[in-house]
Formats: sequence, structure tokens, C-alpha cells
Amino acid sequence: MLNAFLLTRQWRDTAAGVTLDFWWATEQGACHSQVNGQEIVFFVARAQSEKIRQLLLPLRAWRMANVDLKTFRNQAVSALYFNSQRAARDAQELLQRHSIDIWEADIRPHERYLMERFVTAAATLDFTDFHLTSSVNSNAAEVLQLLNPRILPGEYRPHLKLISLDIETSMDAQQLFSIAVWGERESRVFMVGEGEAEGNISYWSTQADCINAFSTWLRRYDPDILIGWNLIQFDLWVLQAICQKLAIKFDIGRGGQPLHWRQEDSDSGRRFVVIPGRVALDGIELLKAANFRFDSYALQFVAENLLGRGKLLQGTDRGEDIARLFREDKTALAQYNLRDCELVWDIFAEKKLLAFALERSQLTGLLLDRIGGSVAAFEFSYLPRLHRRGYIAPNLGELESDVVSPGGHVMDSRPGIYDNVLVLDFKSLYPSIIRTFLIDPCGFWLAQHQNMPSEKIAEGFNGAYFSRAGHILPEMIEHLSQARDLAKQQHNAPLSHALKIIMNSFYGVLGSTGCRFFDPRVCSSITLRGHEIIQRSREWIEEQGYAVIYGDTDSLFVWLENNCVGRAAKSQPQCTAIGARLARELNLWWRKTIAAEFSLASHLEIQFETHYLRFLMPTIRGSEVGTKKRYAGVVENQGQRELVFKGLENVRTDWTRLAKDFQEQLYRKVFNGESYVDFIRTTAADVLAGKRDKDLVYRKRLRRHLHEYEKNIPPQVQAAHKYVQRTGQTLRRGDWIDYVITLQGAEPCASRQSLLDYQHYVDKQLRPVADSILHFMGQSLDDLVDNQLSLFEH
Repeated sequence: MLNAFLLTRQWRDTAAGVTLDFWWATEQGACHSQVNGQEIVFFVARAQSEKIRQLLLPLRAWRMANVDLKTFRNQAVSALYFNSQRAARDAQELLQRHSIDIWEADIRPHERYLMERFVTAAATLDFTDFHLTSSVNSNAAEVLQLLNPRILPGEYRPHLKLISLDIETSMDAQQLFSIAVWGERESRVFMVGEGEAEGNISYWSTQADCINAFSTWLRRYDPDILIGWNLIQFDLWVLQAICQKLAIKFDIGRGGQPLHWRQEDSDSGRRFVVIPGRVALDGIELLKAANFRFDSYALQFVAENLLGRGKLLQGTDRGEDIARLFREDKTALAQYNLRDCELVWDIFAEKKLLAFALERSQLTGLLLDRIGGSVAAFEFSYLPRLHRRGYIAPNLGELESDVVSPGGHVMDSRPGIYDNVLVLDFKSLYPSIIRTFLIDPCGFWLAQHQNMPSEKIAEGFNGAYFSRAGHILPEMIEHLSQARDLAKQQHNAPLSHALKIIMNSFYGVLGSTGCRFFDPRVCSSITLRGHEIIQRSREWIEEQGYAVIYGDTDSLFVWLENNCVGRAAKSQPQCTAIGARLARELNLWWRKTIAAEFSLASHLEIQFETHYLRFLMPTIRGSEVGTKKRYAGVVENQGQRELVFKGLENVRTDWTRLAKDFQEQLYRKVFNGESYVDFIRTTAADVLAGKRDKDLVYRKRLRRHLHEYEKNIPPQVQAAHKYVQRTGQTLRRGDWIDYVITLQGAEPCASRQSLLDYQHYVDKQLRPVADSILHFMGQSLDDLVDNQLSLFEH
């Protein structure tokens, strides 16, 4: 028996059937297991079995068997088995040409093999046939090879060997300068060029020699994980491209295996890579997956924010500086290259990104390097449980109907500036609703097909009702919720974080048309129940004598009006006590109400989340109507007052630093009761006088290829076109463009030729920010600075 954790999985057709290849990290090092003689399987309606037999007679290597499963329409099914993917594909095409439905044909064999055994990532390998082998390179570490082991679910967490990888190239990425690696026990730089080896820097006369030396070192060091910044989209892709140009192998997979690439399209789409036996983890993608948000994901920006230090070279001419160092000071270039590796290593350590990836993989069945994949994660867990309830999964789109499932309930807000606003927040509202009201696709089918009486069902909305027994999703959420409580008790932050993200993704999955279980009746039973809960909670709070000024999906904003004695700063303990009491009593009310009205146990949990000493709910620009999802306020944290912004300019990446700084300082003055007139006038004057030029930069991402923008071309695209024309550089979808507004329109910062349009920044950046709060004092920016602006105009 061997404890193991899955690194990569692949499958292939062989003469003896389908072979599954699994690479594991184990207590004894790297392990490759092979499972032979597998079959491809999908399902067909049993009523059409004879017709299908006749159609498939010309094909070889298939069999049909009756199974104790049925469709969501309660149709009995048979399973078709094939010895190869090619035979299965031929059968699919033939059956589809004759309008015969097939199900679960898209489940890949290696995933089906693991999910049906409830193996997500950690496993126990039970084996008798094994041997040790090394790759074609004699310097490679030995690998344990297992043939047809029994694979069982496990809980093992390995200590994985990492290296941080970064390359430096010419600006067009056509010439390799150096490759740096940073590991727990070793750091090195492989430099192209002539020179005496010094310290951890080695020199190689050609690019081919440099890459071969790196590959040899990597096989000897034998890491499980490669980490980097834009690692897959740039570093590994560029190395692969250079190897192809030089006609050399880039076989850094275990056992000397090459990389396998997939790309979304032939131009510049997203790239995916499989390195057999190793995992490539990109820091940017993993931070996003773990819900860390930054204004910019550039390594310099993230490192400064998380570590307090950054790259050794900074500025807009960094590409030219790197080329200069390659020509003049290769030692300095090596230090720069290594610093980037070190920063990535420390960011991973600071935010425990590898631990998060391990826990997410164990919970979901997603591979360590899989980014996104909420639907895939849901199906990996749900399908085997569904099969044990006697059902197969529907095809994508089969459950859709004319029913429209609404989003979360957002109340109309009461605009104004308030003292003492409390936020009451339902903890994981949608998962709690699923668990409380037993909402589940399989539970819906069971209730329909077994004609259950009313006492055995829980009613939903739009004609949906759910069995009180035999459901799957509520049990999954209960298990995850209990696991999260335990993780919190054990101070296991990565596991707790991963559990929270997964639980909260379940409604998003069920409400997504990209999920095979999307049924508007099921997901509307979640959202409409959420509407009811928020509305009835509001009514209960107002019956207690408090005003609800806003509500958003799972939160209620309660104004205490005159229910606290004294001004905001003096009443915080009393307000906090009121918030805790409201949450406690509302939870009790819901438990009693749900038991009385539905005979169900409530898993709803509302929490007192925040006390805003001062709070602003602005109006929609140019109207008296309150906004939604946009507000600001002052909270007190450990004796220090902090400004909090939601949905306003200060937290949006598409506003300038000018607008963000202006908003923060203006709101602070208003909330503190300080004079703000001179500040507004001085800021406007400084902009018009050219004293704030460095704060006038817009930064936006290109969401499409430049040629795809044909009508209503936005400013960032106008600036991007000018950048390409003036510099000869290329820009791809997903690239960021920094630009300013000039008297000749939007221009890129890197090649601006015209004077800045200062009036634009006053009108479009200062005025909206100022008027959003001055409105409540009966003032506007124009009232305060009109005379001043006229001086600059003349």
C-alpha cells in the first residue's frame, strides 16, 4: 500500500484497449501507474437497443449491456462499451446520424475511472506488480512504475518539490538570454553567451546548449511542481517555440516525456500544457482562483503589495534595460532573473498558494493546474453519486425550459448620508437555501418519478418540488460545511478558503447554461427563495423599529436612526450590541418559521457583519434614485477609522489614480465633518495647471483582438491602435494598455504626441466623484470652482 497524490492523468488507445496513465507524488518519490484494458462507455435508451445493435453490426470491439440506470425522463438505459476511443467515436457519429440519443459520451475515461471510485487527488495505491525505472537520461531520478494497482480514496498530502522558473529574452521573445531557477535547496542561472562560471551562474555558448543544460538539470533535480509568473503563457511557451526553431527536444516531463500543448485558437488564444509527471502552476491564475484581487497582476505590483519589495529593474524601458544588461553585464542580468524567481517563490509562500491548490484538488477532482472549472468540479463529485441513485446525467441543454430564473434580489436603496448603519449578512445564503429546502436535480427527478405525496416533498418555485429523501446536493453541502467548521477549528486557512469557494460556486454552476444540470426550475427555486428570505427579513427588522435602507442578495443595511444614544463615535458599543441581538433573534425567528411553515430544519445563518459609523448611499448620476451595489462608509477597526468603498471609483480599475485619491480624501473630509472646499478647488487647479499629470493615466485590458473592434471603438482601443502604428509592437487580446486623454483623443502613454486634455479630467474624473457626495449638501463641483475654472479658460 502506498499513499499518493495525483499530479497528472492521461489516457491513450492501445492494441489491448484503453490505457490510463497516472503520475503521483508519493512517500517514496515520483510514481507512474498504468491501468490497462479499460473501455470507453456511454449510454443509450434501452427501448432502442435492437435498432442500435443492427446499426453497430459493421463495427468491431464493442458490446452492449443492460444497467440498472435511467434518464431524467425515467427511461431505462443500456451501456455501450468500446475497446478504443476511435471505435466509440465512430459509433457516436453513426448513432447521431440516425437521431439516436446518447448520454455521457463526453466523460473522458481517466476521469470516469477516478470519479466512480471517489478518488479526487489523494489516493492509496494497492499493488503487487512494480519496478523501478529511469528516463533515457542517466541523470534522471528513478521512478516507481506500477501496473494495474487498485486505486482507493485517500487523505495524503505530499511534501512537493518545487522550483520557481523565469526566463529573460529579447523584447520580441525570439532570442533567449537566460533561464533562472529557484528551489528550496538550489538556485541557478543558465546564461547564453561566453563567460567563466561563477557561483550559481553557468554560461552556454548557444541557446540550444543553454536549454539542454537546463533540461538536464531539471531531470536531475526532479521537481514535482514548476511555479512562475505567466509561466505557461510566456516562459514555457517561448522555450517550446525556441526548441522547435532549433530542432531540439524540450522533454522535461518525467520519464523524458515531451510537453503536450493545446491552444484555444491559432492566433493568440489561451494556452494549456500537460507535462507528464509534473505540474506547472502560474502565480497569476492561482491568485485569481483563490479570490485574491489586485488592481494589476504585474509581478512588480503584486510583490510590492504582498512582500514590500519588487523587481531589480523597473519602469517602462525594462525590456531595453534587460537587453543592455545581456550585452554589458550578464552578472547583473542573472541577479535580476533570480530576483523574479525569488519573488514568485515568496508570494506562493506568503499566500499559501500551493496548500490552497492541494486542498482544492482534493475537494473537487480538478488537477492542481486546472484554473476555473467550477462546472467540471461539480460534475466530478455529482455524477458518481447520481449513478448510485439510479440515474445517468443529462446532456447539455436538455433540462432548459421557458422558465426564467432571476438573479439575487437587490432592493431599491434610500440615498443619503447616515450615522450608524449596520450590515446583517446571511452566511453562504444560496448553499444554506439548498441545504434547508432540499433543492437538488436528482431530488426533483425522484419526486416526479415516484409520485410522492406532499408530506414527502419540499416545494420549490415554478413547479419544482424535491424529495425529502435520496437527494445528493444538500448532503454534499452539509459535508463541506462540517469540513469547513473543522478546518476553522484547526486553523487550516487554505482548506477553509477552498471549501468556501467551492460551496459558494454550487449555485453559479446550477445557474449556468454551461452545466448539464442547468434547469431553470431548480435554480429559480434557489434565487426566488432568496428573494423571499431577504424581503421577509426586512419586514421583521422593520417590525422591530429599525429602517432597512438597502438590501443586496444576502445582505441587509439597517439604519439605527435614533436608536443609539449620542453621535456615531460615542455609540459604537451600543450599536454593536444591537447588531448582535438582531442577528441572534432573526436566526431564531427563521428556525421557528421554517419549522412551522415547511416542517424543515433551518440552516440559514445571518451574521452581524459591519457597523458603519458614517455611511453614504449615493444616487444614480443625474437623478434622485438611489444606486445599487455602490456605497461607502467609515468603520472602526482596532481603534483606527477606515474608509470602505464598494463599487465606487476608488475600487474600480478603469478610473485614474486622480479620481481614486480625490474620492478617498474628499469622502474622508465629509465623513469627519471637515472643510472640503479648499481641497476641491486646489485639486481642480492642480489638474488644470499640469501638476497632477502622473495621476491621469487610464489602464484597461483589451478584451478582444484589435481587428475585432469595428463599431463604437473605445478609448483604450484607439490608444492601442496608435501604439501599434507608432512602435511597431504587437498587442494581443488580454494585454493591458496605459493611455491618457489628449486634445487629439486617447493616446498611449508610451508614445504620446499631443497635449493633455485637462478639462476632460475635471469633467469626467473630478466632477462625478465630487457631485456624488456634494449632492447631499446641496452643492456641486461647479458651484465651488466655476469662477476658478474660468480663470484657466482665459
